Amino acid sequence: MKSKLTHISATGDPMMVDVSEKKVTKRIAKARAVVNVGPEIASVIKDGEIMTKKGPVFQTAIIAGVMGAKQTSSLIPLCHPIGLEDCQVVIRMKDGKIVIDTSATITSKTGVEMEALTAASVAALTIYDMCKALSHEIVIEEIKLMEKSGGKKDFKRK
Repeated sequence: MKSKLTHISATGDPMMVDVSEKKVTKRIAKARAVVNVGPEIASVIKDGEIMTKKGPVFQTAIIAGVMGAKQTSSLIPLCHPIGLEDCQVVIRMKDGKIVIDTSATITSKTGVEMEALTAASVAALTIYDMCKALSHEIVIEEIKLMEKSGGKKDFKRK
C-alpha cells in the first residue's frame, strides 16, 4: 500500500519528493506566528518597536525571519533547496500579543510553505531570545500556515 505521506517511499523509507514532472508555476505561501510576551514586555513597546541591549527586537526578527527562510532546506530534512524570489516578514501588535506574518514567493516546481513557516518560526524565536532577559513568561502560542497558492491545491485558512 502506498503511503499518503509524500516523504515516505513504498518501502517505508524517507525520501525527497520527486518534483521533476511537476509544472513550473508561481507559488506563494503565507504563515503566521503569535508570541505572547505578556503585559510587562508589551508595555515597553514604543513606536512599534522594543529596544533591548541586543538592539531593536522587531527589526532584528524581520532580518532573522528572512535569513531563516533562505536556509530552510538546510534545517528541514528532505526539503528542496530553492531560490526564493521574495520573502516578507511583517510584525505588529494585536490584542497585547506580537503577530508575525510572513510570505514567501517562487516560480518553481515546488512550494514555499516550509519557507514561510520557517520565517515565522525564526522571527518568533528571535523575539523570544532578545526579550527573555525582560521575562521568561514569553510563550510562542502558534505557528501556522495561513494560505498557499500555485501548486496542485490552493489552501486558505478560514
